[in-house]
Amino acid sequence: MSAAAPLEERLAWVRAEMAAAAGRSGRDPDEISLLPVTKGQPETAVAAALALGLDDLGENYLQECRSKDLALLARGQARPRWHMLGHLQRNKVRRAAELFSVLETVDSLALARAISASRADQGRLMILCEVDFTGLPGRGGYPPAQLAAELEELQALPGVLMRGLMTVASREEPERCFDACRTLRDHLAEQGGAELPVLSMGMSGDFREAIAAGSTQVRAGTLLFGPRL
Repeated sequence: MSAAAPLEERLAWVRAEMAAAAGRSGRDPDEISLLPVTKGQPETAVAAALALGLDDLGENYLQECRSKDLALLARGQARPRWHMLGHLQRNKVRRAAELFSVLETVDSLALARAISASRADQGRLMILCEVDFTGLPGRGGYPPAQLAAELEELQALPGVLMRGLMTVASREEPERCFDACRTLRDHLAEQGGAELPVLSMGMSGDFREAIAAGSTQVRAGTLLFGPRL
């Protein structure tokens, strides 16, 4: 797909590729959602996405997302459901919980507790637990065994609703990481007795492998919007 192609054409191409990948795995394409990622993109990209009915958008940084959100409000435009995809510091939890509809990078019980406490009487905020299967230094994410050990406490928190897992695969072994994430999700769902329907796996470069492994949400940024600013 050409980098100069309009967003509408890119979107159609990505959806067609997702459907083809689902078909090769015997899956229903409707089981897999697309989360456009507007990190590093101008406000015009957000407006273009919303105009095409893309109501869920991913961002990595609180301040960048807040700036785009305020620009939408100033123009009287509807706000998307923002998904937090970057590392979340505990001192920014309250502001993040006010802005984002989904926090996809919860990687510790302490962070989940802080999010829950920030909600008070506002209802439960949807979270995904980010899990690291790469073992690479500096990578965010729960160690799988630790998440399994803390699952009961996570699910009991009154201010959050854990709905599944998110992972970023290694470039060298995406299939192994995705398969491990699906296997862990299945184990946790059985262990906790609660449905965990969301598997946020796959990005612009490896979404086909993620779909083959069972992803229910693909995150695509540059594939849709072109190079970041």
